[in-house]
Amino acid sequence: MKYIAVLGRLPKISLAEIQAIYDQNAKLIGPELAVFETNKAVSIDRLGGSIKLGQIFSGNFRELAEAINSKKPEGKITIGVSSYALNSNHKNKKSAVENLVRRKAMELKSLLKKLGRNVRVVEARGPEISSATAFHNNLGEKPGAEEVILVGSETYLSLGVQNIDKYRERDQMRPARDAKVGMLPPKLAQILINLGGEIDESKKVLDPFCGTGVVLQEALILGQPVVGSDLNPRMMEYTQKNLDWLLEKKAHFFKIKPELIEQKNQFLNSIYTGDATDFVWPKASEIGLVACECFLGSPMSKPPVEIKLKDEKQKCKRIILGFLKNLAKQIEDDTPVVIAVPAWLREDSHYSRLSIIDEITDMGYNLAKFQGLSQSDMIYYREGQIVAREIIVLRKSKAKNVTC
Repeated sequence: MKYIAVLGRLPKISLAEIQAIYDQNAKLIGPELAVFETNKAVSIDRLGGSIKLGQIFSGNFRELAEAINSKKPEGKITIGVSSYALNSNHKNKKSAVENLVRRKAMELKSLLKKLGRNVRVVEARGPEISSATAFHNNLGEKPGAEEVILVGSETYLSLGVQNIDKYRERDQMRPARDAKVGMLPPKLAQILINLGGEIDESKKVLDPFCGTGVVLQEALILGQPVVGSDLNPRMMEYTQKNLDWLLEKKAHFFKIKPELIEQKNQFLNSIYTGDATDFVWPKASEIGLVACECFLGSPMSKPPVEIKLKDEKQKCKRIILGFLKNLAKQIEDDTPVVIAVPAWLREDSHYSRLSIIDEITDMGYNLAKFQGLSQSDMIYYREGQIVAREIIVLRKSKAKNVTC
């Protein structure tokens, strides 16, 4: 089956996530669009980097009206129509596209009314319906609330939008937060996990720099058991408090698997205090994925001068390479390892990276490749952010053994 994804703020990272989870041949077809094909069950809740998902509809508008009508036999039907750009010329013809969207919405409404249905139209303020408007009108989330997505000559039916309420809940309502250690966005944590690809549901996700437990929280929501560690004992306590909150009070809200809820105490006792460069993780053979934000160095409010940048790079490099060397001795061959490492904004508005790929591969890791993307595309940043994150996706090599 063919699908469309409306991608988030960093579309190339969003594309890599789709390639890792659903289709290694997924590709960009517009500034914010990707298409992919898969026989797997597809859900917007699985993806951290996509805003909307849609499934191809191959019929004409009359057949589309009949399909929508059959999905909800009774009651009022809510519809909306969006048109997304295949290229930048689309935005130059904004008024024409807006007129097309209105005409198509009225055409679909008329066809549904001829089938005897009461119809409410959610109007797009521009060529497309915003994700917030789609979410608050449940478009794509339940039968009888449908968003039609027009992309070139193709028509898609929405499968829903990112649930902004759930992201807000698991970001802002956790009982233990600490801005001093950085605030890893749940969406980024979800992306890091997904970039490791599909893993056995019995295998654990390890975060060796767990901080307040955001990666472990997202792993549990995605259905995986977890283990974590952090150098700071206070972070261990924060993670335990947050995971207890998640599994005790929010399990139903986030639809966490019952078998994971039952293992709550085991997970809380699997959060350790330890230095990632020399810690020995218990039962490392049970680890199916390592996903973490590594040490990012000192917080910065302006681009660092060259001497300061050199010192920061050396400090971060020592910790990150030390961690990866220690990890390689413990995890099984072919285990995916997804890490976020620092990248620093320079005065010329480009990011200076750590450039540690060669040293990492010498340790016994293979760098994952994503179709149509380069490693320089994997920088996660916000506008004006000084310390960004470069995402590196690895697999433990079968060819090399790491010695002390």
